[in-house]
Amino acid sequence: MANEEQHKLLWHGAEVWNKWRQDNPEIKVNLREANFHRTYLSGSNLSRADLSEADLSYADLSEADLSEADLSEANLSRANLRGSNLSRADLSEADLSYAD
Repeated sequence: MANEEQHKLLWHGAEVWNKWRQDNPEIKVNLREANFHRTYLSGSNLSRADLSEADLSYADLSEADLSEADLSEANLSRANLRGSNLSRADLSEADLSYAD
């Protein structure tokens, strides 16, 4: 289950989220099973985040840093992943159907 405080913080946008990540590098990001359906997350630093089983369908993740993120079993169908960094991300059993 996602950390509710982190989940709400990400809804404030990439600028606020990335500043929080920069100020709190030691905190593990837990967004497991979070619902980000049709959410604008472009440019967000989600590196090393636990996004397993999250609903990211139709989300705009363009230019997002998803390096080393756990996206196992996440729903990324029809997500915009243009320019995203997915290096060393765990995409096992993720739904990438029609993702861009």
